[in-house]
Amino acid sequence: MKGKSRLAVLLLFAFAIACKEEKKNGGGSAATGAPRNAPLQVEAFIVKTQSLSENLEVPGTLLPFEQTEIRPEISGRIVKLNIPEGSFVKQGTVLVKLFDEDLQAQLKKLQVQLQINAKTAERQKELLSIGGISQQEYDLSELAVNNLKADIDLVKVSISKTEIRAPFDGRIGLKAISDGAYISPTNLITTISQVAQLKMEFSVPEKYSDIMRKGRMVTFTIAGTPKTFNASILATESAIEANTRTLKVRTIVKGSDPLLVPGAFAKVGLKLDENDKALIIPTQAIIPQARNKRVALYSNGAVKYQVVTTGIRDSSYVQITDGLKLGDTVITTGLLAIRPESKIKLTKVQ
Repeated sequence: MKGKSRLAVLLLFAFAIACKEEKKNGGGSAATGAPRNAPLQVEAFIVKTQSLSENLEVPGTLLPFEQTEIRPEISGRIVKLNIPEGSFVKQGTVLVKLFDEDLQAQLKKLQVQLQINAKTAERQKELLSIGGISQQEYDLSELAVNNLKADIDLVKVSISKTEIRAPFDGRIGLKAISDGAYISPTNLITTISQVAQLKMEFSVPEKYSDIMRKGRMVTFTIAGTPKTFNASILATESAIEANTRTLKVRTIVKGSDPLLVPGAFAKVGLKLDENDKALIIPTQAIIPQARNKRVALYSNGAVKYQVVTTGIRDSSYVQITDGLKLGDTVITTGLLAIRPESKIKLTKVQ
């Protein structure tokens, strides 16, 4: 019993010494760091006015001003092929000639018949003037003449379809047929592109659709050169794409340059809005909420939250249209650790 009493006394004595030592050191937290109520060190920004513009960069594609596939209207055998691949041709140049000797023979036959019937109609006209024939007989001879003229015109149209011509000035693509081949309207002969003038297409988010007006200028760049090119909006799609929520825009490229090749990728720069005296704060100072946006406003060593309305923005700053005034101080760092009425110490102010 005496041994157990002595052990209990020793344990109580050791506990008393430990408590005394803890009080002397001011608690466990003081031994490892600053006091619990130390101010939170953050950086801040003083609201000011500055020229601000909002720019948007979207991908685009260069296209020929006009491009079409060359196909025959009728079936036939190729007797002459004139497709200079990769070269420019003038409008109306004969690219392909199909066999037409049967049509030419039919045309000659009809022309001979027309001459005979025309002479017969002339003689019957003279007979009609002296009462040698009736008016009906003369009308039938005139009808035969007119029918032959119509048949001749029809054959001439068929002959013209045996000649496939360039629909406009442009560059010929690669040919898909050879001389002597038999082709039909389903066969692709080649393509022709009008590359002296180019178009460019790109898409913008639907919120910018109202400012994509005809005549608006845009700038763009292409890979391999730092040069900037210009284009003007020609038209926009009639409806917004439901899957991507974007609006397709078509522009006309200003001028020509050997670097601009149809199908090339382009980076399109759009200057959407500009304000010479915008009230700005850094973009990282904005705290997005479910229904609004707010900032942490510094005042007399403490912080309070202020709901704001934003306007245009660039990569670094955002315009504040409501909620702040010139000279206010907003906190830009430590926003996740700050609580309302937190004690704040500013380490850097911009």
